[in-house]
Amino acid sequence: MRKNRLRLAGALTAVLIAGTAPGVQAHEKPLTLADLAQRHGRYFGSATDNPELTDTAYKALLGSEFDMITPGNGMKWYATEPEQGVFDWTNGDEIVDLARGRHQRVRAHTLVWHSQLPSWLTDREWGADELRAVLKKHIQTEVRHYRGKVYSWDVVNEAFNEDGTYRETLWYKTLGPGYIADALRWAHQADPHAKLYLNDYNIEAVGPKSDAYYALAKELKARRVPLDGIGLQAHLALQYGYPATLEDNLRRFSRLGLDTALTEVDVRMILPATDAKLAQQAEWYRDLTEACLAVRRCAGITVWDYTDKYSWIPAFFPGEGAALPWDEQLLPKPAYFAIRDALK
Repeated sequence: MRKNRLRLAGALTAVLIAGTAPGVQAHEKPLTLADLAQRHGRYFGSATDNPELTDTAYKALLGSEFDMITPGNGMKWYATEPEQGVFDWTNGDEIVDLARGRHQRVRAHTLVWHSQLPSWLTDREWGADELRAVLKKHIQTEVRHYRGKVYSWDVVNEAFNEDGTYRETLWYKTLGPGYIADALRWAHQADPHAKLYLNDYNIEAVGPKSDAYYALAKELKARRVPLDGIGLQAHLALQYGYPATLEDNLRRFSRLGLDTALTEVDVRMILPATDAKLAQQAEWYRDLTEACLAVRRCAGITVWDYTDKYSWIPAFFPGEGAALPWDEQLLPKPAYFAIRDALK
């Protein structure tokens, strides 16, 4: 049974890369995840990173299966402003140009985060006025650079702790909670047409952390701060259970007049992977997809890269992995077929 499934997966991968199935005319290309999602008014995307773009087979699937791309690291502060006032767009531009050349849109990620900051920011003390000026310049310079080239921005990433209190970041400690509204306003000034998101993990279910985002979003909307959506990263793990209130959570943000998106999806497991774990993973991917489809303002789904070959999980969670819909050989797993079934 397993051998048959692997042969089928291998054949489908060949089809996806080549674009046609044996005996099918070239104009009868199989529908991709993006094609199927578009029928519902959604997108289906993948993150990527610059080093893997040298992998020809990987790059072919990235270009054919998805209609939204997120740069995993190339737009973060350490990459874009490695020295104060010195900007480097090399990595971000490579991914944006690749996506635009294939008629894919870009979810730009991320402007304000506590992690992956350059040492010139973290190795000194800042006064509030000085740091506010630095933050404004960085946001507006980067957003202006990509103005008209990206669909959306994750403006502020991971602003809350698990209990719903503000994370004690450089930004919060120096500027107070108002830095979030400031960042959104500055980004909107720089590109009024880009959709602006707040993005975080462990906010898929209704609970203290997602409640904090709900309260903040409600406050920001009441103050007419430009906020378009909430990004739910959806880094899930089989051993911790499925977020059963996901659909309800998406729906309550929609009632505030906000879009939502599943922005960094993967479903990791304790290795080794087994047929039973892969089947459970497939059900979770199906359920995530169906939850997004059930809520009109859920804009789409992005997997945090599409193949286990380039997953971030093993490096950060030793002994865990196999988190994505394609395996390390770029063969589709049961999760891939479950997503297709949900989108059909």
